Amino acid sequence: MTAPGRAEARAWVGDAEEDGGAPMRTARKRTGRRPGNTESRQAILTAARAKFALYGYEGASIRSIAQEAGVDTALIHHFFLSKEGLFAASIHDAIEPERMVEQVLGKRRATRGLGERLARYFMGLWEAPETRDKMRSILRSALSHDRAQKMLRDFVAVEVLGPIAGSTGKSHPEVRAALAASQLIGLALTRYIVELGPIASLDAEQVVACVAPTLQRYLVGPLPESLTEDD
Repeated sequence: MTAPGRAEARAWVGDAEEDGGAPMRTARKRTGRRPGNTESRQAILTAARAKFALYGYEGASIRSIAQEAGVDTALIHHFFLSKEGLFAASIHDAIEPERMVEQVLGKRRATRGLGERLARYFMGLWEAPETRDKMRSILRSALSHDRAQKMLRDFVAVEVLGPIAGSTGKSHPEVRAALAASQLIGLALTRYIVELGPIASLDAEQVVACVAPTLQRYLVGPLPESLTEDD
């Protein structure tokens, strides 16, 4: 299929909500500070993603990232404070949680089709050329280090799926968010990192059709009695 851009992915989510249906979704390096905070920050993020993808979270050093970006290490600390802060910013830059939550929930905040909209948007991040490499870099980095894994899990569960699960008014939103996170991260790992067949070769529409019902159940469906008895 033709890989969607982020704008197209957003449009698909909106169409699905409205229709109740399912259309898918080298310059020479130099040292010193670059002029302009935005350009410098983005150059650092780009370099960090490359180093994280190549060497993992543990192997990517602040010094090597600064050299790749053509900036001083002090500038990285200025923007991100630490390597953890830089990795967290890389996750945020790739996923853009506020935008994702807004698009998945929609103006109506309807629970009907919520699992499908979530699956479609998430697939769009991985299928779109402008975000695919960012997502792959983050997940590969997380696999290499326990701390990075926890940062990614917490980010997805709290920053993205927490607001989505919380919007439904259903019980145990934290559990629901964690369950949905396990589905999405597992899907990304098997399809885009391990490339497990036949999941890796399925059409994106087919993947959405397969995982959307599970996400819908996690977000708004009944939970096991052992959980509801604790209320």
